[in-house]
Amino acid sequence: MIFPFRRRTIPTQPIIPSWHLAWEGDAPHQPDALVVAGAVPEVSPGGRFTVVGDIWLTNEGSLLQRLGMKTAANSWQLVAQLWERWGTDCIGMLEGAFALAVWDREEGKLWLGRDRVGARTLYYTTTGPLQRVAPRLSTLNPYHAKELDLIALRDYLSCAFVPGERTMWEQVRELPPGTLMCLGVDKEPQPYWQLRVDIQNTTVSLAQYATQLRLLLEQIVRESLPGDEPVGAYLSGGLDSSCVTAIVSQLHRHPLHTYSIHFGPDCPHELEFSSLVASHCGTEHHIIEITPQQMWELLPITMANLDDPIGDPLTVPNYIMGQIARQNVSVIFNGEGGDPCFAGPKNKPMLLDALYSQITTEGREQQKVEAYLNSFQKCFADLPQLLQPDIWAAVQTEPSLFAPYLNATDTSYLNRLMLLNIRYKGADQILTKVNNMTRTAMLEARSPLFDQRIVELSLQIPPQYKLAGADEKAVLKQAVADLLPEAILTRPKSGMMVPVNLWFAREWLRRSRSLLLNKKAAIAPYLDQKVIKNWLEYRGDTWRRYGVKLWLLTSLEIWLQVNGK
Repeated sequence: MIFPFRRRTIPTQPIIPSWHLAWEGDAPHQPDALVVAGAVPEVSPGGRFTVVGDIWLTNEGSLLQRLGMKTAANSWQLVAQLWERWGTDCIGMLEGAFALAVWDREEGKLWLGRDRVGARTLYYTTTGPLQRVAPRLSTLNPYHAKELDLIALRDYLSCAFVPGERTMWEQVRELPPGTLMCLGVDKEPQPYWQLRVDIQNTTVSLAQYATQLRLLLEQIVRESLPGDEPVGAYLSGGLDSSCVTAIVSQLHRHPLHTYSIHFGPDCPHELEFSSLVASHCGTEHHIIEITPQQMWELLPITMANLDDPIGDPLTVPNYIMGQIARQNVSVIFNGEGGDPCFAGPKNKPMLLDALYSQITTEGREQQKVEAYLNSFQKCFADLPQLLQPDIWAAVQTEPSLFAPYLNATDTSYLNRLMLLNIRYKGADQILTKVNNMTRTAMLEARSPLFDQRIVELSLQIPPQYKLAGADEKAVLKQAVADLLPEAILTRPKSGMMVPVNLWFAREWLRRSRSLLLNKKAAIAPYLDQKVIKNWLEYRGDTWRRYGVKLWLLTSLEIWLQVNGK
């Protein structure tokens, strides 16, 4: 089924509803020290704890058993009762996706907690008489100064997302995944769960790990399925989305809608493979053509519904797919997580660098960081010229938060790359992008390959079962070999490439010049417009990655504009 996308009016404000709270840290014991807007808090039976947040738990049954209860009115009530029984220790009992705040009325403390892999987000201000907390960064815009965090800007230009606790705003921080924080008391969030490699038994075979992975995937998908209603799945035709689609089709006895995109008949696509999987699994398949006009016109609403900017051109297609999928389903599955958890092909350039580099030991640690940042193929190498001189001087010596992972010696290089990709790219780009764009359409996203249990299992599997010579994701392929056509298991990964290089040259040149070279542009105080002018004329880049870089800058400019900078 060919599915066009049409929208008569394009809003530029976020459409995801969000709660927020204000906490007067200097008067914690006063009854009105905490004010909640946009949500109805749940109070524990004893009246001591108040819970507000975004909570979806996968282990409610076992939690109820711990409490000796048969049912709970909702997840918030369940968390309130757990907190009343076990206090902060209960945060480690929760499994699923959550970002929550718990007000301890008796001790006058406000606790913030986030799930292990970062499926939900939580932000808080760091200055002012009232501290503000919200799951959406834009919700806090009225309550902080609009000064950019220059390190966050540097990292965005290098990676296409803002990694770690920093946000694009200097006065706002993001609670990291797997942490708990007592606001106003803790200077730093405290981890209650550590992402670590835990290879316990090297004698277990590939086949045994594959069986374990298959059973766990089926369990997670089963838990994620809604009741008697159709579900959807984003289907690119790659291994990750195909294996999730196949498992859903095996377990769900109601219609399964799948959605694939392409960018017109003149552009490379993967429809041959996605259509093969859709036919094999018996889905109701929808093919969506995305045009350059839609990409440009929908960028403002897309950026408004992200938190920090994300310079991945797939943000707009994710928005479009969500809007179309919502016409048929309320829950949508995706294959995100396969690359970071099972050593996808993006790790190969780094591994080759480590294997064949002739760089001497002296200076090698910094070279690893530079190689990793260059692997994103964004603007890292251009920073000395792209950033204004005073901005570059302010950020060039600040260490990269990736360095401790890359330079560790306690595990294999492949596993170090996986830890990095799960911890930062997963939480700060992949999950944020997919979840925000689906929730914009009032959809619930399900990412089985990024469930915390899959993450933990992947870090127990020896690296040779993930990247075996030239065969990436070997254990995942074996786990689902009986569910998919051979062509999907043996095809090389090509990735979904948005033709931004072509579209800037053919479609967007005039508008992008007007946007990026305007003297009043939001990026003008930070970036050298002479460099941008050269890129708009397709000059100055040896690798000719002009489209990717220009989309990165265009996304940033639009994000700053819709957020009032």
